[in-house]
Amino acid sequence: MSKHHPPKLADADLDKRLGKNEYFENLVELQAQLALIQQAFLFHGVKGVIVFEGWDAAGKGGTIRRISQALDPRSFKVWPIGAPRNYYLNRHYLLRFWERLPPDGAISAFDRSWYGRVLVERLENLIPEKRWRAAYQEINDFERMVVDDGTRIVKLFFHISPDEQMARFTERLHNPLKRWKLTYEDFRNRKKWDETEVAVDEMLARTSTEIAPWHVVPANNKKYARIKAMRAIVDAFSKDIDLNPQHLDNRTLEAARQVLEVDQDLIDSLRARTE
Repeated sequence: MSKHHPPKLADADLDKRLGKNEYFENLVELQAQLALIQQAFLFHGVKGVIVFEGWDAAGKGGTIRRISQALDPRSFKVWPIGAPRNYYLNRHYLLRFWERLPPDGAISAFDRSWYGRVLVERLENLIPEKRWRAAYQEINDFERMVVDDGTRIVKLFFHISPDEQMARFTERLHNPLKRWKLTYEDFRNRKKWDETEVAVDEMLARTSTEIAPWHVVPANNKKYARIKAMRAIVDAFSKDIDLNPQHLDNRTLEAARQVLEVDQDLIDSLRARTE
């Protein structure tokens, strides 16, 4: 087995682009694959977790929307993560994430995640240094337990340049339908760009593991970023799992034969697949 090499922000090629036609061709293909994956997860009892981290305005939400279009909401849940409420402030920081992990057969997406411990909490000096430093091992242990329990994890960090972020802030300011996304915190966070880069690279180095690797997504071009992220999810979730549509059991087939006006040859062919 080759040794895992954690990614770095500097390695991401922010000039990557994807044309409109190629984007839509890939989008249709990947959304169809996600639908098959969801069915396979439900049948086999496999669980999936998708972690979305990245710069403000980097395109996490747009990617989550494209994924949500493909999946049945009955077994797909998106958790937007903000500052913890008082109940969780008095308890271990991982508790609220344990409670939001998916049940058998389901997929959960975290829009921000437990990595706030080594990002925002570190950068804002909300906890002592010894606590956020201890979190690297705590997180690795947490993810190992989750994977051992039958959950697949995909971790995505959306990376953009400061200039691209400013352009997106400007767009949000001028677009009434996007203005709600813009907050004072967005501008305040920009002042800590260099410090944040250091924190992100350390996070990648310390928590990108063989069982739960990080994927840095070049996101200056939204179309490229969405396809890159969705491809990483499909590759990880489809590995070593049968994505073929599941077969009906004989009891259901017999009921269908009696009630529905279908050709007996069809029933026989479907029954043969179950044997």
